[in-house]
Amino acid sequence: MIRAYRLRRRITRRTLPLLRWSRSLSSWLTHTWRRSLQLRVVVSTLTLSLVVMLVLGVVLTSQITDRLLEVKINAATEEMERSRTLVEGQLAGADDSGSLSVRLDSARATLTNRGSDAGQDTGVAGTFDPVLIVPGDGPRAPTSSGPADQIPQNLRAFVQNGQIAYQFATVDDPDGYSGPALIVGSPTSSNISTLELYLVFPLAGEESTLALVRGTLLVGALVLLVLLAAISMIVARQVVLPIRSASRIAVRFADGRLKERMPVRGEDDMARLAMSFNEMAESLSRQITQFEEYGNLQKRFTSDVSHELRTPLTTVRMAADLIHDGSDELDPSLKRASELLVAELDRFESLLGDLLEISRHDAGVAELAAEQLDLRMCARAAVSTVRHLARETATELIVDLPNEPVGAEVDPRRVERILRNLLANAIDHGEGKPILLRLRADDAAAAFVVRDQGVGLRPGEEKLVFNRFWRSDPSRVRRSGGTGLGLAISVEDANLHNGKLEAWGEPGKGACFRLTLPRERGRKVGRSPLPLVPTSAHAVQGKTPPAAGDTAPFVGGDIAPIAGGDIAPPAGGDTAAPSVVEPAPPEGAAT
Repeated sequence: MIRAYRLRRRITRRTLPLLRWSRSLSSWLTHTWRRSLQLRVVVSTLTLSLVVMLVLGVVLTSQITDRLLEVKINAATEEMERSRTLVEGQLAGADDSGSLSVRLDSARATLTNRGSDAGQDTGVAGTFDPVLIVPGDGPRAPTSSGPADQIPQNLRAFVQNGQIAYQFATVDDPDGYSGPALIVGSPTSSNISTLELYLVFPLAGEESTLALVRGTLLVGALVLLVLLAAISMIVARQVVLPIRSASRIAVRFADGRLKERMPVRGEDDMARLAMSFNEMAESLSRQITQFEEYGNLQKRFTSDVSHELRTPLTTVRMAADLIHDGSDELDPSLKRASELLVAELDRFESLLGDLLEISRHDAGVAELAAEQLDLRMCARAAVSTVRHLARETATELIVDLPNEPVGAEVDPRRVERILRNLLANAIDHGEGKPILLRLRADDAAAAFVVRDQGVGLRPGEEKLVFNRFWRSDPSRVRRSGGTGLGLAISVEDANLHNGKLEAWGEPGKGACFRLTLPRERGRKVGRSPLPLVPTSAHAVQGKTPPAAGDTAPFVGGDIAPIAGGDIAPPAGGDTAAPSVVEPAPPEGAAT
């Protein structure tokens, strides 16, 4: 058993490189076959040509063989008639006093001499070996002259019944010819009533003729295959080269080189294809240029309007602040009007700021002021900014941050703005239920997750939610006073970091937003440290405690709120233990 095991291991070690080489060769052939149109055309042409030539070769060989054998049989039959007449005359004039064997040998010698001396008379039938057989009759034993043992019994049966017959057989005469032969038999009308005459015609000449024909056909087929391969390569190349040129030009056109065009040569189909391609490219180029001009005009208009509104807005803001400062001396209706004016001016300023930021991203002039910092600071700053919104809606904010610092090279202003927008959006749509902010990181990336349990998202809305001014429910009031551009700006800020901002949601089960950022500037993000889709999204609220890396559910008795609404790291060394921000009590209550 040990020897068998060692033998198997030795065989495996020896065959493993061969298997790997065969797999790599098969993979290379498959890849080449899929990518090369010219190779497929040449191989298909050669395969079909080989099939046609095989069928044609078989048919030609069969026809030539049948024709050679037909000529051989006709000539052998004529030779049999002459030989039978000669034998009958020889035996009729022979002395009857000699023995039967002597008379048969004499007749056979006459046929043999005639066959070698006849010249053109036997040229078609060729040489032959005569055989004379007299079957036994009572006390007389069978007598023969020539290789009688080479004559098939079934052929003798036909001859003994008085018929002239022939048969193809293989003879093996130690003293003569060995190989395929045509044997013709005939009864005779001599004074020996049961005499049988057989002529054995060797087929060596026909075999050599067929071998020559087969060799000629094989050589011709090989030469024809080589010529067909060359022809098909030339023809395929004439078709493939314009296609490859069109492919390269299309790739360059897609890269933004709108002046690329295909050369037009001649008036054939490829020339018409090149003309059609150039017309399409020209039309696309004009449309793309128009869209770019329109987009630039729109961006410039937005930027100019935003800048131009700054001055009158500043003036109106100063006047509104002056009126609001003296609102105590006004009657209640005017005081309320001044408060509304200040609130709407605040929203107008936010809208102008968002428009300016969007215009910078659209113009490609947004800059990333990256620095090395602890991402937990951005999370705490964003939570502090939206704390008043959570207090107004009685929403509990659960903050789950690691104990250890999470360093990354990011723009703190933009990361804080992304988290602030996500938290404000969650508060607007969270229906007053708890909201989770979680941070996790690995060696390459860091991820924030903002999870709510509110109205959620319908299928397909996870992409639309980042569109500008898009609202799932237009009747819903934004408690945060947002402008509708927050998530669109957040996506642009994430892209500026080479990061990703993604969304998930289900109706009635809430939504989850995940921000993934590289920890080093300029790197691409791969796998996120946190899942986007909660692993237990369908669990019953309050019955499943949160697990490290999971985003749902996150409420229950295992999480104790921190009194006073402070943001503090958890005690102990567990990096997955959450810190909780509890909203402050309502106005008028003791704090």
